[in-house]
Amino acid sequence: MESVDLQTIIFEFIGGLGIFLLGIKFMGDGLQKSAGDRLRDILDRFTSNPFLGVLAGIIVTVLIQSSSGTTVLTVALVNAGFMTLRQAIGVIMGANIGTTVTAFIIGLNISEYSLPIMAIGCFLLFFFNNQKVNIIGQTIFGFGSLFFGLSLMSNGMKPLRDLQVFHELTLSMSDNPILGLAIGTVFTLIVQSSSATIGILQGLFSEGAVDLQAALPVLFGDNIGTTITAILASLGASVAARRAAFTHVIFNLIGATIFLLLLTPFTAYVAYLQSSLNLNPEMTIAFAHGSFNIANTIIQFPFIGALAWIVTKIVPGEDVTIEYKPKHLDPLFIKQSSTVALSQAKQEIIRMGEYSVQGLVETGAYVVTHDTKHSEMALQIEGALNNLDREITNYLVSISSTTLSESESAKHTALMDSVRDIERIGDHFENIIELTDYKISNKINITDQAQEDLNEMFDLTILTVKQAIEALDSMDREEALIVIQKEDQIDKLERKFRKKHIIRMNEGLCTGSAGIVFVDIISNLERIGDHAVNIAEEVLGEN
Repeated sequence: MESVDLQTIIFEFIGGLGIFLLGIKFMGDGLQKSAGDRLRDILDRFTSNPFLGVLAGIIVTVLIQSSSGTTVLTVALVNAGFMTLRQAIGVIMGANIGTTVTAFIIGLNISEYSLPIMAIGCFLLFFFNNQKVNIIGQTIFGFGSLFFGLSLMSNGMKPLRDLQVFHELTLSMSDNPILGLAIGTVFTLIVQSSSATIGILQGLFSEGAVDLQAALPVLFGDNIGTTITAILASLGASVAARRAAFTHVIFNLIGATIFLLLLTPFTAYVAYLQSSLNLNPEMTIAFAHGSFNIANTIIQFPFIGALAWIVTKIVPGEDVTIEYKPKHLDPLFIKQSSTVALSQAKQEIIRMGEYSVQGLVETGAYVVTHDTKHSEMALQIEGALNNLDREITNYLVSISSTTLSESESAKHTALMDSVRDIERIGDHFENIIELTDYKISNKINITDQAQEDLNEMFDLTILTVKQAIEALDSMDREEALIVIQKEDQIDKLERKFRKKHIIRMNEGLCTGSAGIVFVDIISNLERIGDHAVNIAEEVLGEN
C-alpha cells in the first residue's frame, strides 16, 4: 500500500511540476510575443542610470515572467555592447524584484478555476486564425496551466507532512538554515526555474509540511539557484557579459548571506505580516519573497560600483566593447538642413567602415592564431555593423522624405549603397569565422603554403577595404582608382590560389575538407573585395 502511495506522490508531483513549468513558459512566451521588440527597447533605452535599470528590469521580468529570461537578455545586450556592466547590474536587481510577481499570482490561489481558464485559452488558440488572439490564448492557457500544475503538486505533497523522514528533514532545516539554503539552491539548479521552486515551497507551506523558519532559507536558496541560467548563457560570451552573469550570482549570494544572519527577525517580520494582513500560506511566502528581493536591492543598490569592481576582479580580462549606437545621427539635422544631415550620415558610415576594417583584421588574426578573443571581437563588430546598418538606413530614409537637390539626391543614393556594401563585408568575415570554427572543431589542418596564401590575400583585402573607406571619406578619385586596381589583384590571387589548391589536392598534400575550407575563405575575401570596389565606384560616380 505504501508503494502505491509513494507512486501517487511522485507521479502527481512530477506531473504537476511539468504542467507548472509548461504554464510558466506558455504564459511568458505569450507575454513576450505580445510585447515584441519593446522588451529589448525597454532595456536599451531606459538604462541610462542604475535606478532606471532597476525599473526596466522589473517591467521586463513582469512581462515575460522570468528573471532568468531578463538576465539572459541583459547578458546578450552587454555582450553586444548595448549596455555597460553598471547598467546591467541595475537591470539584474530589478529582475529579482520582478520575478516575485509570479509568487503573488500563485498566492491568489484560484486552482479550482484552472481547468476552465485552460479551456478558454485552448478555445482562443484553436478556433481563431488571428495571431493576436492566438497569443492571448497562449497566455491564458499558460496562466491556467500554472494553477493546474500547482494543484497537482499540492495534492502530491499532502501526504508528505505525515512522513516521519520528511518531518525530520523539516526539523533539520529549522535547526540548520544552511541545509535549507542548499536544498533550495540545488533544486532550482535542477529545475532551472525559481518560480517553480517558489511555487513548490508555497505548496509545502500551505500543506503544513514545512514551517516558516524552515521555508525561508529554502526561499533564499531558490534565488541563488536561478543564477545558473545566466551563467550558462554567458559561456563563450565576452568578458563584459560573463561579468554581468557573475554579478547576478554575487548579488544573490550576498543577499542570502545577509538574510540568513537576520533570519530570526525576518521570520518574525513575515509572521507579523501573515497575522496582521490575514494572509493565506501561499501569499505569506509571496510577501516573504517580495520583501527579501526588495530589501536586498535597497541594501545593495548604493554599492553597484563596488559590485562592478568585485566582479571585475573575479572575471579578469580586457573589457573591450564596441559602441553599437550611432554617434552622429541627430534627427534635428533632418529638419534643419538636409545637407548637414547627409554629412552626419556620411560620418557615421565612415565610422561603420572603420569597424569593418577592424573586423577583418580580427578575423585574419583568428584564422592564424585560433585565439577566441579575436573571433569574439570580430563577431561583436559584425553585430555593431548590423545595428549601424539599420540605424543609418532609417536615418537616410527620413532624409529622403525632405526636399533634396539633384546633387543631394545623388549623394543620398551613394550613401545608401555604401551602407549596404559595408554591412555585407561584415557578413563575409562572419562566414570566415564560422569556417575557421568548423576547421578547429573538426581538427582540419591546412598546409603551411595554404596558410601563407591566406595571409597574403587577407593583407591585400584589408588594405583594399581600408583604402575604399578612406576614398569615401575624402572623396579622393585617385584613391578610388587604386582600390579598383587592388581588387583586380584580389581576383587574380583568388584564381591563382584555387589552381595551387587543386595541385596540392592532386599531390595528396591537402585533404578534401581542408580544401573546402580554404576555397570558401578565399571566395569570401574575393567578395569582400567586390564590395570595396562598389564603394570606390560611388566615389567615382560610376554607379
